[in-house]
Amino acid sequence: MAAEIIKLKPTRPCPICGKPSSQQFHPFCSGRCSDIDLNRWLSGSYVIPAEPVEEDGAVKPGDEDEEE
Repeated sequence: MAAEIIKLKPTRPCPICGKPSSQQFHPFCSGRCSDIDLNRWLSGSYVIPAEPVEEDGAVKPGDEDEEE
């Protein structure tokens, strides 16, 4: 009796090159496309929009708390 193979994740196109993804490198088709995506994150090509944060301890107008 042959064992039934169960796919854990649906096959979708690779987000980098568009080829069918492989189960081993999901959601990518290969280690190369996976590395390309990682490089894009590390080089700053992908950016999550956010408001700049002031780190100098300055208080913005309207944010003052009167401490006495």
